Amino acid sequence: MPTASSRVRSMNETRDRILDVALEVLGENPDAGMGDIASAAGVVRRTVYGHFPSRLDLVRTLTERAVTEMTAVLTEVNASGAEADATWVGFIARLWPVAHRYRVLLALRRGEYGDAIHGLLGPLDELLADLVNRGQDSGVFARHLPPGVLSQVAYGAVFAIADSDLPNGARAATITTLLTLGVPEPRAIALVDDRP
Repeated sequence: MPTASSRVRSMNETRDRILDVALEVLGENPDAGMGDIASAAGVVRRTVYGHFPSRLDLVRTLTERAVTEMTAVLTEVNASGAEADATWVGFIARLWPVAHRYRVLLALRRGEYGDAIHGLLGPLDELLADLVNRGQDSGVFARHLPPGVLSQVAYGAVFAIADSDLPNGARAATITTLLTLGVPEPRAIALVDDRP
């Protein structure tokens, strides 16, 4: 007879598998339904709905996962005390695999789940705006846009490039976003090339 802890562990493993599969399925087709996700995960629809009562609940959970991972990355690189442009480079380098994995959220953010996704990204948006503000105050980032807007433009470019599957996408995303932030091209290239 399974113990309560083994049942909970099994339920958590199933839930995590559904989330992982949902990222893949939605990444290929943002309009995929819960039945598509259930089939790809090897479970029945009832199991998916048991964990996520609606598609919105599934999307919210994926977004919460992404925000947790991205916030942890940004918090860690921000603590380095490096100049804002070097901190941005470290953030994009560490963020790239996460951004690539969760790139479907960009497509979902433009659709019916936009408000829910946007609301959950709030804490990350604030951290990014603070980093850009710090860079503007120290003179390494331009002031052509307010920090909140400029950070969103640069951050959006990361996901757009992640969605395009360019070769050397991480490098392209880092240089593109640094240029967007107002870092001169020679400095942007040097920062990227100096990264181990």
